[in-house]
Amino acid sequence: MHLQGAAFDISMTNHDPESFEAAARAVGFTGFGFYPRQDFMHVDIGRARQWGDQFPPRASRFANEPLRLRENLTESRTMKGGGAAGVATVGAAGVEVAQQAVADTQSAILPLIPYLDTLRWLFIAAALIGVGVTIYARWDDWRKGKR
Repeated sequence: MHLQGAAFDISMTNHDPESFEAAARAVGFTGFGFYPRQDFMHVDIGRARQWGDQFPPRASRFANEPLRLRENLTESRTMKGGGAAGVATVGAAGVEVAQQAVADTQSAILPLIPYLDTLRWLFIAAALIGVGVTIYARWDDWRKGKR
């Protein structure tokens, strides 16, 4: 029936299945397929028939409000990873500034310059790890259907 343009499937996410079925029958749809686990209903204008399990009764006519994404951004793994990357980036820039300042007073602090270079690379590594955590958190949230 879909290939003939005489059928469609509609999500029941924010529809009352009983009301929708009654309205569809009232306007002439005769074929009904119920897919409560996938949360959609098939309707068509073919011969009169129906299949699948009826939708279970709902407490209200409309779907429940979706859960709030995250009330507190500090709980977000994405924000934590991004924050770590930001702090590490600022740290690497700070080391660069300190390295320039130390280079000006080379005679007294000359032995520390190689350690500052190592410290800058540690901050860069921390920034890359933060970016990696952020990317993983976004991917994992997407995979779990979260935003």
